[in-house]
Amino acid sequence: MDATLDLRTEIREFLRSRRARIAPEMAGLPAYGGNRRVEGLRREEVALLAGVSVEYYVRIERGSLAGTSEGVLDALATALQLNDAERDHLFHLARQSGAPGGRRHRKPAATVRPALQGVLDAITGAPALIRNGRHDVLAMNHLGRALYSPVLADPHRPANTARFVYLHPDEAEQFFVDYDHATHNAAAMLRMEMGRNPHDQELIALVGELSSGSELFRQQWASRNVRLHGHGTKCVNHPVVGRLELNFESMDLPSDPGLQLNVYTAPEGGPAADNLALLASWASPETMVLGD
Repeated sequence: MDATLDLRTEIREFLRSRRARIAPEMAGLPAYGGNRRVEGLRREEVALLAGVSVEYYVRIERGSLAGTSEGVLDALATALQLNDAERDHLFHLARQSGAPGGRRHRKPAATVRPALQGVLDAITGAPALIRNGRHDVLAMNHLGRALYSPVLADPHRPANTARFVYLHPDEAEQFFVDYDHATHNAAAMLRMEMGRNPHDQELIALVGELSSGSELFRQQWASRNVRLHGHGTKCVNHPVVGRLELNFESMDLPSDPGLQLNVYTAPEGGPAADNLALLASWASPETMVLGD
């Protein structure tokens, strides 16, 4: 794999893939003729919708975002019906290309401050962990180690959830109730991170490792889908306590750019709360360690 993300290729293929999914009628345009040579919108139709010249849009889609204003980027995002994650990805690519309106992101941290570990340890009633944009799990509390014990069985350190879902598919399918959803999310969030940090050598190496070891990852990576972390529901089959359907919140740590705090909670009074309490009683802080 190349030493850095090929920004021009990424821009070109991302924009092509986004316009290919939009039929003219979805954009309020007439579909003249029954034999269109392209899937989705034509370049001139995107240019019309974005209010720019065809020549300007062609230059952009060839991979040249340097100098593109935020107004044009917003217009392109609207024309291509980008969701929030896709819009952010477009802006990340523009910033990395030298367009105005942003700064380079710092390399994601590989360790956490002791005070952050203290915060995790103070969360006693819910699994919690801190990870970076590469999906490296850098720190966990007692319940977090218990919840993610199947992931921690991988001898790689730090543990990495993307490596687990793609390179240990048998174990991951048993653990994640919706394995397909878990893999799509992992690839999409790694693609998002690559747009933020295209020169991160550890991220590049991870993508290369996953590409070499997993046909499924190669297929999902090629889709160029992106996803923001945020909140939602995670459902797992824990090997000891069984099914756990947990709510999660993923929060950026402003003082530690590139790190996110994930906290998992169970609705009160339901079976997940009972199983989470059982998990807490089963886990041993002396034996369930994250490793060096």
